[in-house]
Amino acid sequence: MAHKKTQLAEKTCQTCGRPFSWRKKWQNVWQQVRYCSERCRRNKHTPPPNACAAGMVEDEF
Repeated sequence: MAHKKTQLAEKTCQTCGRPFSWRKKWQNVWQQVRYCSERCRRNKHTPPPNACAAGMVEDEF
């Protein structure tokens, strides 16, 4: 009894950029899934504090 998994939905991981496929454990929360693994979820990119404010500062000279 072979399973054919050719029609599974795919998304791209927001941390590593790799594609990943739908899994049964995600069937109820597939719309909220953003990361391919627990490791990517833990290492998600977070901007440094005051990154927006630092980018808006201009020299007065």
